[in-house]
Amino acid sequence: MSKTKKILIAFFSILLVFSLVNIARIYLRDYDEQQQMKELAEIRQKELDIGEGAVTPSPFITNAHEQVMLPEFQELYRRNPDIVGWLEIDGTRIEYPIMQNQQDVEYYLNHDFDKKENINGLPFLDEHSRINGSDILLIHGHHMKSGAMFADLMKYKQESFYKEHVTLQFSTLYEKTEYEIVAVILSKVYGITDDVFKYYQIEKVGTSAEFDSYMQNIQKLALYNTGVTARYGDKLIVLSTCEYSTEDGRLAVVARKRN
Repeated sequence: MSKTKKILIAFFSILLVFSLVNIARIYLRDYDEQQQMKELAEIRQKELDIGEGAVTPSPFITNAHEQVMLPEFQELYRRNPDIVGWLEIDGTRIEYPIMQNQQDVEYYLNHDFDKKENINGLPFLDEHSRINGSDILLIHGHHMKSGAMFADLMKYKQESFYKEHVTLQFSTLYEKTEYEIVAVILSKVYGITDDVFKYYQIEKVGTSAEFDSYMQNIQKLALYNTGVTARYGDKLIVLSTCEYSTEDGRLAVVARKRN
């Protein structure tokens, strides 16, 4: 066997081993993420079952005028007070706690629920959204190749999937809510000086006119017509994730809170 052939065999053997190790690392990371989410969901369900049918006073209340924390969040809140809600979408893997770290707005880009470094991160609330004070809740989540986090939002590119999954469930620590989908859009992250509609600039949506303009631009970008509209005074959720058909691409699902 020639020296060149030996070198090539050695090179491709090393490449194969490296690839297998990388695949195993990704698999184990995804497995760990799924196990943690399963554990958190079980904690939430257990507390929900215990508290179902009864109003359980929250141990975090300091006066009689404060809201009562829902039973299913009390143990999760003890474990990590950065939790602000829980998002579920039928027909997807999306069943996650929603986080917000007040000191580091992008903390959950690469940390898990126990604040350990994890490339999957967790879905988190935008710095310009406040869970109890904003009309638009913008939630960011990774689009992982493993299918984790917000990867399943890509299913909404197909109108047929939307028609079978027209709502999503989002509960804050104090209220169970359901949202109906208004639009699914494709966009991107633009430069600061680009004079173009930026769906993620929710801090610029405050007045009735600004809200109307925001929704008009959303409808222009919509992949299909849902027949659902939103008007000033409605509460919105915008789920945002990377979309890889264009550079810095984004897909967003915009939904309106049902009264």
